[in-house]
Amino acid sequence: MKTIKAQFGFKGGVHPQYHKDLAAEQPIERLPLPKTLAISMSQHLGAPAKCLVQKGDVVAKGQLIGERNGFISANVHSPAAGTVAAIEPRMGPVGNWTDAVILETAEDQSGEAAFMPPLDWKSASVDELRARVNDAGLCGMGGAGFPTVVKLTPPPDKHCEFLVLNGAECEPYLTSDYRNMREHADRIRLGVEIMRKILSGPAVRIAIEANKPAAIEAMEKAFADIDGNVEIVVLPTLYPQGSEKHQIYACTKRLVPPGALPISVGCVVENISTVAAIADAVEKGKPLIERVTTVSGDGIVRPCNILAPIGTSYADLVAFAGGEKEGVRKVISGGPMMGFNVPNLQIATTKTTSGLLLFTAASVFQYSSEPCINCGSCVRACPMQLNPAYISRAVEANDIAMAESFGVMNCLECGACSFSCPAYRDVTQFCRRAKASLRAAAAAAKAKAAAAKEGLKV
Repeated sequence: MKTIKAQFGFKGGVHPQYHKDLAAEQPIERLPLPKTLAISMSQHLGAPAKCLVQKGDVVAKGQLIGERNGFISANVHSPAAGTVAAIEPRMGPVGNWTDAVILETAEDQSGEAAFMPPLDWKSASVDELRARVNDAGLCGMGGAGFPTVVKLTPPPDKHCEFLVLNGAECEPYLTSDYRNMREHADRIRLGVEIMRKILSGPAVRIAIEANKPAAIEAMEKAFADIDGNVEIVVLPTLYPQGSEKHQIYACTKRLVPPGALPISVGCVVENISTVAAIADAVEKGKPLIERVTTVSGDGIVRPCNILAPIGTSYADLVAFAGGEKEGVRKVISGGPMMGFNVPNLQIATTKTTSGLLLFTAASVFQYSSEPCINCGSCVRACPMQLNPAYISRAVEANDIAMAESFGVMNCLECGACSFSCPAYRDVTQFCRRAKASLRAAAAAAKAKAAAAKEGLKV
């Protein structure tokens, strides 16, 4: 194993103020079990899980309560023993409403957990290991929540040559992955060994930004004696280094074509925290029922990194972090660049909740968007080499087809364009709007074609 500097970089990107110092040196703390959890059936990319419980059911910790419901979907498990108080729609972190199991947790949690039997990863078959990842409900914990078993099941005509571990955590304020690398590097190493076996021994590249020297040191120590082609790649501190396409280029110089997945160029990318969760699922039989979330910002009394059961309300996280300060003006689920404003603290954590940020008036301000001044700042900032100015103006004119022709579907929604815009235009939101419209149109066309096909059969 060796540590190298990234040999390749991408055009664009921005340098926001990172403010990671607020929580970076705070060790992971376990949250006392809340009295109530709201466990969403849609914590991952793709179809929501099929709920398997009913009101009044008594469940054990780790019990399967939501079954994977499609190729792109993931199982959901109970984070604690308790009684199902209700099954009702709840708002998620991005504003979507999905069914959630409302669990009244039991005071006595000493009963036997419904974990899976531990597996010896060295003697287990690849099929057994892949099945365990599926059964544990694992998904990407740093982004969109792509089901992990899908990444670990390449098409028959594809082979994984490089396994890239995403330890960049480039969003300002967030330090949950950083703390996992410092405190649980051994779990990450075990997860890598398991993934290498599943993927038939690819080379490993561990991508970490240069502003995390302590994490680099911890990972160097944990991986010092590992066999095979393994490198820690130190990336320049530049947002959005956490983008999987840009990490693949930085580590391998391979370019993922527009609309294609990393496996199309022989790569699989996985978040550091997800890799540690793979180790727990295999060695301990533990499904994904808890995660570390950074609670930070100038509006929180005690910035910290909290290990909490999935389904914990934001209010419980804030209370554990000492409560909010006077004058909080904005609350963001996730990071400030790609996260979403939330209307209240009753929203619950999911498998992808990496951060909760509270900001006072000192950190936010009211602004009005102005017309585009053609300065090119957004074009220079865009890591995908798009023209966000053209896209935003097309969407303003309600010309979604024109936005599509400008490549809006390749947008990462990273926020670099909005961040750099001197006219305070909501460029990223325009891109999101266009992409949502195009996806809705595609879904409608697919449904219409299916209906027509069924009509022909009749």
